[in-house]
Parts: sequence; structure tokens; C-alpha cells
Amino acid sequence: MSALLFSAIVFTMACYILAMSLALVRMVRGPSAQDRVLAMDLIWTIGMLALLVLAIRYRNAVYFEAALLIALFGFVSSASMAKFLLRGEVIE
Repeated sequence: MSALLFSAIVFTMACYILAMSLALVRMVRGPSAQDRVLAMDLIWTIGMLALLVLAIRYRNAVYFEAALLIALFGFVSSASMAKFLLRGEVIE
């Protein structure tokens, strides 16, 4: 691995850690439930992106599969939370 790619991966992971910590603060202190759901969705997305960067770093396909699972579960959880906030129930 080249030095440029290694430094780009380190910089990217540092940015993801910063963004995830800020989203975690918003999820804990959010003034409304919608802010908390949006922060949770952002944390899922950043986690998926971090796994994709790790897959590039280690050249391992398992990280891609884990990122796919995180994307699927993140979408389902965001959709169910949005439905719960709108209607008050998930299952009709």
C-alpha cells in the first residue's frame, strides 16, 4: 500500500470518528425525536462507510458484506422509526 493511500485512509477514518461523535451528541441531546432518528440514521451511514474504507484497507470482502448488512438494517430501522413517529405504531 502506498503512503498516500495509507494517509488518506487515516484521515478519512479520523473524519468519520469526528462525525460519528457529533451525531452521537445530537442523538443524546436532540431536542426532538426527529433529530434523534436522523442522528441514528447518520450513525448507521457513517458506520457503513467506515466498513467500506476498512475493506479497501485490508482488501477483504467480509467488510463489504458487513457494510451491506448495515445498509439494509439501517434502512429498515429508519423507515420503521419514521412510521412510528408519524402514526404511533409500526405494525398496522
